[in-house]
Amino acid sequence: MTILESRPNARSAFGAPAGTAAAPPKPGRLVDLFEYGLDSPICLTWELTYACNLSCVHCLSSSGRRDPRELTTDECKAVIDELERMQVFYVNIGGGEPTVRPDFWELVDYASEHHVGVKFSTNGVKITPEVAQRLVDSDYVDVQISLDGATAEVNDHVRGPGSYDTAMRAMQNLFDAGFENFKISVVCTRQNLPQLDEFKAIADKYKAQLRLTRLRPSGRGADVWEELHPLASQQRGLYDWLVAHGDNVLTGDSFFHLSAYGEALPGLNLCGAGRVVCLIDPVGDVYACPFAIHDDFLAGNVRSEGGFQQVWRHSDLFQKLRTPQTGGACTSCGFFDTCRGGCMAAKFFTGLPLDGPDPECVRGFGEDALTKRKEVDSIPKPDGDHSHRIPREPRSAGSRPVSLTLSLRRPESPPVSACEDNPLAGFRP
Repeated sequence: MTILESRPNARSAFGAPAGTAAAPPKPGRLVDLFEYGLDSPICLTWELTYACNLSCVHCLSSSGRRDPRELTTDECKAVIDELERMQVFYVNIGGGEPTVRPDFWELVDYASEHHVGVKFSTNGVKITPEVAQRLVDSDYVDVQISLDGATAEVNDHVRGPGSYDTAMRAMQNLFDAGFENFKISVVCTRQNLPQLDEFKAIADKYKAQLRLTRLRPSGRGADVWEELHPLASQQRGLYDWLVAHGDNVLTGDSFFHLSAYGEALPGLNLCGAGRVVCLIDPVGDVYACPFAIHDDFLAGNVRSEGGFQQVWRHSDLFQKLRTPQTGGACTSCGFFDTCRGGCMAAKFFTGLPLDGPDPECVRGFGEDALTKRKEVDSIPKPDGDHSHRIPREPRSAGSRPVSLTLSLRRPESPPVSACEDNPLAGFRP
């Protein structure tokens, strides 16, 4: 892969005109090269459908109901053909719940046949013993089971009643089939961070690998971020735990903002949005980041002339993001080279400037910025709500958990298909 040059007339979302960007860096740290973007993403996230049997309160894509405009089977295969030509290493397939798409396995097989690796995220509802055996026999396919609590009480509070048992049953099926090193994906919240050792024990029990990711105020997560995001004291505990276990725990570079505590964590430690990663949503829209589903981060659509390759290599937005940050409040901080100013999506959806500190900045600058930000009603809202239910109101600090409503459908929105109303129509686990 080669380094992309910035367009002369583009202006960076982080402040500097692209025409004044420094020359491509001399050989050195890989992270410095990645800042300028690659001619193909290392990997990308692809949400195949918004249909989902769950209504997780922190869902970054506000999934639930299928969108009738989602890419057809042939269109999806055309995207896979492009990824093969661009030599993309692998694709993270998600949703929604991707396994409820009728052509899911057809697409997974097609990707494997065209040398595009697949890692798909699932709540486990369709990982039967037969499916687990099929996965063992597959090439280029990895599985990631979502689990947000080491106990049913903690997990089901955010993912819905019965979701813990579903996930554990899927893990058992994979283990019994001999599928080793599948991933257990945990979104870190203030409720489950005390369970890190228990999560690791679950992963060890099933010969799986633990993957921790950061809670972002994206999608429905925007409504519960104040309630669920880790406390400042927990951030330090998480950092210490990752330093001790980082070589055996994946993070997807979610926590580079924690590097300001001192030692850099394993991984890229860089926001790769539009540089080395991006998102394709169910209708073919391409966003810079899976956690930034908003028009401000929409780069194009795979259905447009030139397809995905044209969007990745030539969209104005991606060219802007590939200009290294040269200004802003964070560059005066002594820890900027390690934390890189934190997460773009976390800043955007909490109403902070992109060249400012992360809202969870461990040096305390984020708290100051949140206090000084504009009115709360000016904070951007995530685009596209596909929820089954009416969004709940966030709870006040210290209040007790409430039951989640998973089956409500808005009366003014009739289903476009049986799948929209019930993604598992006809399926019996």
